[in-house]
Amino acid sequence: MWQAQAAALRARGHTVITPDQRGFGRTPLGTAPPSLDTVADDLAALLDRHRIGSVALAGCSMGGYAAMAFLRRHPHRVRALALLATRAGADRPEEAAERIRFADLLLDDASRDQLVAHTTPLLLGATTRTRHPDLVERVTAMAATAAPESVAWAQCAIAARPDSLSVLCGADVPAVVLAGDEDELVAGDEAATMAEALPRGRLVTIEAAGHLPPLEAPDRVSELLMALVDASATEERNGEGAC
Repeated sequence: MWQAQAAALRARGHTVITPDQRGFGRTPLGTAPPSLDTVADDLAALLDRHRIGSVALAGCSMGGYAAMAFLRRHPHRVRALALLATRAGADRPEEAAERIRFADLLLDDASRDQLVAHTTPLLLGATTRTRHPDLVERVTAMAATAAPESVAWAQCAIAARPDSLSVLCGADVPAVVLAGDEDELVAGDEAATMAEALPRGRLVTIEAAGHLPPLEAPDRVSELLMALVDASATEERNGEGAC
């Protein structure tokens, strides 16, 4: 998901880590109950293994929820923040119930394939679906190969997350909130609310992008992340900010 941005940042000499969340890629799911706190602590442990103290942290969709959990639990380790296609508010009871239902359907062999085929294209904006059917196929293939137990675990963790607006209010670091103007899953006012809560937040709307801007608008997202990292580095050299 972050290949283009990682390549662009590494080309400028930055160290980039794109971790597999537990249950995905090479990381086993384990036996911990669903919780974004667990995901956040997994990241802290990974940084410890790499002997990295603080980072410019970027998260898209669930990655944004995980980033806010990390900010809540390890605030001193975040020196810049990028939140993409995500929201700070907790699920309403009916939204949480729908996530749990979705998780249950994913674990049902009879419903899984149809559910993935129907819902995955909605992650991409209408323009992407029309102009880039190859990307639709790629994302659908990625979703189809994900372990159902891992996706269900993730949905349950998201459903249980707390409101994070107060966490963002206390994050006095360079920050950018990115929203696709064709995102069908997160409303634009959610992004505006996050940007307003962040003391140094900046809202950027990406045209013709849906819920996965790193894939739909890779160059634009790379540009914005490089600007954020540069701002963080300048601040660090000047001895400013919380880090």
